[in-house]
Amino acid sequence: MKTFKISEKIYKYRFGAPRPTEIIADIGEETTKAEIDYFHIAAGEKLKLTFKMEPEDMIWGLGENQRGMNKRGGLYISYCSDDPNHTPDKKSLYGAHNFMIIDGEVKFGVFIDYPGQVVFDIGNDHKDIIEIIIDTLDADVYMIQGDQPREIVHEFLKLIGDGYAPPKWAFGYQQSRWSYPDQKAIDEVADAFIQHDIPCDAIYLDIDYMEDFKDFTISKERFPNFKDYVSTMKEKGLRLVPIIDAGVKIENGYRIYEEGVEKGYFCLDEDGKPFVAAVWPGKVHFPDFFNPEARRWFGLKYKDMIECGIEGFWNDMNEPAIFYSNRGLEKAIEKAKTSENENLDIYTFFDLKDVFEHMSNAVEDYQSFYHNINGKLVNHNMVHNLYGCNMTRAAAEGFREIHPNKRFLLFSRASSIGMHRYGGIWTGDNHSWWEHLLLNLKMMPSLNMCGFLYAGADTGGFSGDCNAQLMIRWLQMSLFTPLLRNHSAMGTRRQEPYAYDQESMGIMREMIRLRYALVPYLYSEYMKALMAKDIFFAPLAFAYQDRMSKRVEDQLLVGESLMIAPIYQENAVGRYVWLPEDMVLWRVDCYQQREFKVMRMGHHYMDVPLNQVPIFIRKNRLLVLGNHGPNIDRLDPSEVFVIGFVEDQTSYVYYDDDGETYGYREGMYSKIFMDIHRKNGNLDIQIRVIGRPATKKIHFDIVDMQGNVTQRTMVLESSK
Repeated sequence: MKTFKISEKIYKYRFGAPRPTEIIADIGEETTKAEIDYFHIAAGEKLKLTFKMEPEDMIWGLGENQRGMNKRGGLYISYCSDDPNHTPDKKSLYGAHNFMIIDGEVKFGVFIDYPGQVVFDIGNDHKDIIEIIIDTLDADVYMIQGDQPREIVHEFLKLIGDGYAPPKWAFGYQQSRWSYPDQKAIDEVADAFIQHDIPCDAIYLDIDYMEDFKDFTISKERFPNFKDYVSTMKEKGLRLVPIIDAGVKIENGYRIYEEGVEKGYFCLDEDGKPFVAAVWPGKVHFPDFFNPEARRWFGLKYKDMIECGIEGFWNDMNEPAIFYSNRGLEKAIEKAKTSENENLDIYTFFDLKDVFEHMSNAVEDYQSFYHNINGKLVNHNMVHNLYGCNMTRAAAEGFREIHPNKRFLLFSRASSIGMHRYGGIWTGDNHSWWEHLLLNLKMMPSLNMCGFLYAGADTGGFSGDCNAQLMIRWLQMSLFTPLLRNHSAMGTRRQEPYAYDQESMGIMREMIRLRYALVPYLYSEYMKALMAKDIFFAPLAFAYQDRMSKRVEDQLLVGESLMIAPIYQENAVGRYVWLPEDMVLWRVDCYQQREFKVMRMGHHYMDVPLNQVPIFIRKNRLLVLGNHGPNIDRLDPSEVFVIGFVEDQTSYVYYDDDGETYGYREGMYSKIFMDIHRKNGNLDIQIRVIGRPATKKIHFDIVDMQGNVTQRTMVLESSK
């Protein structure tokens, strides 16, 4: 083992000769420090790190995973997996995020920089023992020190580098379904949103827009003049967002396939031939995204669609998903033939059934193909978790070459730590289950801790039939997630807002309008977190040190000013909440109507009818609102409304930029500094401006400890 000092708070421990992952650029300075803090190390066939937990220790992090915010008691296998049935017993989901925090009397973070399988046993086998089992003897292990969990996260985010800034329009409501297959279907959706006056920014194109499921193709039958159609939709205020899959169809005459074979850009089998698997189009080859030349080749293939006016993409099936391989299919067929004349009892029947069920995403297939990494063939299984990351990297690098100063919407299904630099994620193919609404709530801060600020779930659930009640409650949660997309599967009931009864649609319309009114705050808090290497969502325990706040798993802090406590149980018209300090409750049914209730620190039951979303404003904090519009581009930023709960004094920095370019990195943004003091019953509001904000007028509603509201309007002076 070698030890490297990265900073005063971060040490890297190198075991064996790990393969570079390019997740962390800083090599560090080698030191003589020999021990790895807190962990016992054992090395047999695999590397094992063991830690003894104290009864009060909390375990945060691990990104996209099951169970609670506190990961104690679970077994988690870090191995990107295309498994849509996210039942509580599942150990692997679509992402592999190897960072966690031990939060007790001793506080530290651990990051396992290894691209293959890692097992995190967090008190599952033994309730007080953490075991981290790395599937090799070659890995880098980072230990991050800090006095508080949020400080540890900050140090980690500094370590892994700058995160992804989406365009501002990507904070709007987005409508998706598998599938809107042609122009007629999309027109019906677009016209329905416009007719019912429901704000919307994007409609998604799932796999049926392609010609026979081939990447970077567009069906001329279903979209006879795609470029003109994209322009027509943009005139309506709607962007189209197409899917791109990892598998490239094997078909003579298909340009992408023929180029990839000719230039050697596909993954190889053990005989040195392009590896064959099957996904949507049938048999495919997988681009070798570990090869920089192949990565650039694939990334530049987005150009044709960008030149048609496309400004956003979602990368899918990039674990990579494998429906079957020749090996798996032959094995299953042979098993079926040998079983044909048998009297199948319970064991032989399930043996036959398992062969077919385990054809998809089989580890044997992942062990059967190879990448060209720096001129050497490397088995895919050793670097499995980085495949989706490098596909999204290919797209992001392509975008920067095609349009160096333009921000694109980009998010992915499969991911690992490091992909946060290139795009966001959605949490994959969930179900229309109340349990998945709660899982969505619990997953958000864990994803933020691993660098993924632009994240969200399929609102309403992808699989299954979502009734109006679940859709409304899920939407009330998703109002606060940076990615707000309603996505559902073929064969399920339609779940666009207008697909429900008139009363339910009306509630959803008001909720979506609230989302657009919240965009000034959400975008400001997102960009400030991004630039400061901070998180957007946080558990209560990251801000409050009382014992009760550490136990709360169903409330979230959103930015610096808000706490949310969504309803996530069927037929519930209220819920219990814990307030770690005095707060103002705003129960919103129509955001233009504002009635506030001061609630004291402690336990409360609050009534929350189906048409209301509860928003808590923290003490001595401010919330910035705008007015809604049909889409983000048509929001009027000249006038904002500030709601504050001020006991004595507070300050807030309202950030904004053009929402389109990377100019913010060069200081091209505006900041409005608001300082409020309350003394002897009088309210003093001071405003200072940096840059050239679009906002010209600010209306204040400031609530005092007795619930009285003081209103002021201020016109901004010219900026310097």
